Amino acid sequence: MNAPDMAAGLSAAAARPRRGHHLHWPIFWGFVVIALIVWGMNARLERYITPERGLGYWLGIVGASMMVLMLVYSARKRARWLHWIGRIPTWFHIHMALGVVGPLLVLFHANFRFGATNSNVALVCMLVVAGSGVIGRYVYTRLHAYLGGKEVGLDELRVIAERIRSQTTTIAFLGGVLDAIDREEQRLSRPDGGGILRLLWVFTTGIRAIFARRRLHRMIDRALALAIQQEPHNIALQADRIGATVRDYADRRLDAGRRVAEYRVYARVFSLWHVLHIPLFFMLLIAAIAHVIAVNIY
Repeated sequence: MNAPDMAAGLSAAAARPRRGHHLHWPIFWGFVVIALIVWGMNARLERYITPERGLGYWLGIVGASMMVLMLVYSARKRARWLHWIGRIPTWFHIHMALGVVGPLLVLFHANFRFGATNSNVALVCMLVVAGSGVIGRYVYTRLHAYLGGKEVGLDELRVIAERIRSQTTTIAFLGGVLDAIDREEQRLSRPDGGGILRLLWVFTTGIRAIFARRRLHRMIDRALALAIQQEPHNIALQADRIGATVRDYADRRLDAGRRVAEYRVYARVFSLWHVLHIPLFFMLLIAAIAHVIAVNIY
């Protein structure tokens, strides 16, 4: 494989468009919800809203009803005969929206204050479940943001590396560079330890990827400079193109390997979260029912 062919082959592997992350709306609504909570905590709403009657009472009814409607998503996932009510992804987004708006309405119903014991239990349960839902939403977003063929893409990149390594003759430095890319990718994509260490590993991959990328870029530059000295006529004219292409290829290998590893960790975390979130939600329903009964009887 000569220099132009090698550069063209790597360019084809590295030229795939990077996927953008369409997370603007969740961020926007997150700021809106936070702003409403901060305003509600400081607005002295008790002068305008009371939980026992009028607007405050109906905010509690509507908010609690929204949280009950969240069960439709679980039912839709498990009962095929409910296909007529809509698609599962649609109900998932409705489930997430209800899980934010419902608790927010209940907070306004309670004036952002604690009250009687039964209402306090229901409020705390709701806040725990809502917080759990926010964490689950974050994990879900991270889990599904990069599923567009990343693992397949990594396998394809590895196959290309093996083909180039086996065919490289005139550019001997490339074999060593590919070996270095393999080592950095393996180092980056293998979490250290288990349990909490594996979870903490996820939050350091970005920083470690930056240092790994810098190490590879420096090695590529040194190897290319040495190759030019050894074979100036064969490489010099293509040096800039080869260097840029190999660096971009290395970046994509690291990116694909890191995201595949992140996906595996987040998948495990999401499965554990799901086991915890469901009992918490039913505990909330029991507390809410007890609160409604206590309010209407006493």
